[in-house]
Amino acid sequence: MRGVSEVQPASGGYPQPPREDLVENLHGYEVHDPYRWLEDPEDPRCSEWLQQQDELSSERLADLPGRDRLAERIRALMSTGSVSAPTWRNGRSFFTRRGTDREFPVLFVRDEFGTETPLVDVARIDPSGLTTLDRWTPSREGDRLAYQISTGGDEESLLYVMSVETGELLDGPIDRCRYSSIAWLPGGEEFYYVRRLPPEDVPEDEQQFHRRVWRHEVGKDPCSDVLIHGEYQEHTYFFDVDVSADGGWLLIHGSPGTARRDSLWIAELDHAGRPGPPRLVLDDSQGVRIRAGVELDGRLHIRTTLNAPRGRLCVADPHHPDPAYWTELLAEDPTAVLEATRLVEAPGSPPELAVLRTRHAVSELTLHHTTTGERVREVALPGTGQVTALNTTDPLTGTGGGRLWIGWTDFVTAPCVRTYSLGDRATELFESAPGQESSPNVNSTQLSYTSTDGTTVRMFVLYPSELETPLPTLLTGYGGFALSREPAYTPTALAWVETGGVWALASLRGGAEEGEQWHRAGMRENKQRVFDDFHSAALHLVDQGWTSTDRLAISGGSNGGLLVGAAVTQRPELYRAAVCSAPLLDMVRYEHFLLGRLWSEEYGSAEVPEELGWLLAYSPYHNVSGRTEYPAMLFSVFESDTRVDPLHARKMCAAVQHATSSPLDKSPILLRRETEVGHSARSVSRTVGMATDHLAFLAAATGLLRE
Repeated sequence: MRGVSEVQPASGGYPQPPREDLVENLHGYEVHDPYRWLEDPEDPRCSEWLQQQDELSSERLADLPGRDRLAERIRALMSTGSVSAPTWRNGRSFFTRRGTDREFPVLFVRDEFGTETPLVDVARIDPSGLTTLDRWTPSREGDRLAYQISTGGDEESLLYVMSVETGELLDGPIDRCRYSSIAWLPGGEEFYYVRRLPPEDVPEDEQQFHRRVWRHEVGKDPCSDVLIHGEYQEHTYFFDVDVSADGGWLLIHGSPGTARRDSLWIAELDHAGRPGPPRLVLDDSQGVRIRAGVELDGRLHIRTTLNAPRGRLCVADPHHPDPAYWTELLAEDPTAVLEATRLVEAPGSPPELAVLRTRHAVSELTLHHTTTGERVREVALPGTGQVTALNTTDPLTGTGGGRLWIGWTDFVTAPCVRTYSLGDRATELFESAPGQESSPNVNSTQLSYTSTDGTTVRMFVLYPSELETPLPTLLTGYGGFALSREPAYTPTALAWVETGGVWALASLRGGAEEGEQWHRAGMRENKQRVFDDFHSAALHLVDQGWTSTDRLAISGGSNGGLLVGAAVTQRPELYRAAVCSAPLLDMVRYEHFLLGRLWSEEYGSAEVPEELGWLLAYSPYHNVSGRTEYPAMLFSVFESDTRVDPLHARKMCAAVQHATSSPLDKSPILLRRETEVGHSARSVSRTVGMATDHLAFLAAATGLLRE
């Protein structure tokens, strides 16, 4: 019988929870789970253990050297605030701005005369700081706004509708709208949206699923909404809805959970906005991504990975949307990933197609002919950074025609807005973040290194002007779910570098920095490649003299927390300290909790014998080894997290505290908890508090800060 090695008793210094002799035989594997009782926060033993962990971490984190200096600098760097690229509706522009003294962004509208009016300020709605603005969508006439808010980190969005002109509340709250898109019909009286079925209509363990597409009339009881689509899809399906600019077409995108394979339906709308039967264009069984919309030129624009893992753009007649009728307008670029396209028109000139690509995670923007796809010119961007939004003025107004509105950020520039004019072919800064006065004195480079199997991987490195290596270095990454880590303003990175350290971000397989093939090369049976890429990044930083193993720290959150957990259990000697935030760590039982069942396509399922073998090979919780000198570790969790259950960190923390042979004073293993906050958005104050604890912990271990 094959087995997974049991941990051995180790030295104390930590709370000593009971270790149960729980062993399961799963598909011939002997799987030990001594801390399963920590899965239940209501268990009195769990409550007592958590209280002891809180006392231990509070005492240790409060006494870290230099934490007040770090907190002050992080707070100052976050005080730059931010501003988003405007969304245009009928001469009005809608945007968010976070001022230098604000905890959250405020949603504003700016009229054609430049007058700004705040629309949604969650700090006014809830002075406690526990409410966040999740999503917002103005009507195409710009006179109504649908917005969604949630409280306490649960991401359970409540949908409201307000009058833009008067601020009057017209509708809501409508519940069960988590992750719902809004597609307004012309006139602003109705919209399509996504809402879950009532909890009493579905099995108890499926209440986070069973989404449907509905048509809603503003002000009416949502119980009277018209069901449009979704009842025949599997219960984990997510949907996204869109109505074309001319109001003539409804498009429904869907995917099973977080899987990177899409379905697309299209339906023609009659004069009253009623759809015919949605027509299936592409099915998720084909295993490709697709995003489509009917543009102002009347054509269906289709951005897809079908026969092009880095993406291509096709066009078609929306009356004949099947792939057999597609015409390729932009071919796949073999070294860049297609991210977005926008049709932009200038008065008296033919329209042009703005094309956003990322090349090795760095944004590029070009203009092309709309009929041939031929490249016309490049749009100048400030440097190595990320285009966060690419918007145009809407067709109901001529104001600002022929102009692109570009959301921009880079490692030293807080989110700001730039514009590009087709007329004078120039880009200019439209609005900086409110507190951005000068760029921090930080240098950056992008370098390449070779992973274990010979694959070339890229890594961004930020470093101080006075570079006397080796320096304390913080390495991070993500490597999953086709999420790309691109250059972005990161106050924690800047604070680390300004204090005298090096900060590095590796573009690991499993992400989408090099397209869908890059993602697939790091998922399921290939997941170990992600960890190999990370180890290789660490070794490269050491070999090239940036740092040394006793000065190398790592951090990651969510799937990146899994990355950190695997890194320290596979190569504990390579890392001096680690922060593991909202992590996924028990890969045998992850599917049983919260949204875990959505992720089996990314990781594999313990229900399948072969896939259980993949998971056990790297599952951090199951690969903790007794009498091992583990690096200092800080597990950071959020008790209201509705994505990744904090139980992962609880079980792993207990296992490592039991197993480590390193003294508490040298390499502490701590659990940091927060309540009434979840996996996503949070206030600035909470962000500063968490970031200070994380950086101070790593700085103390690596020698970056000493009293």
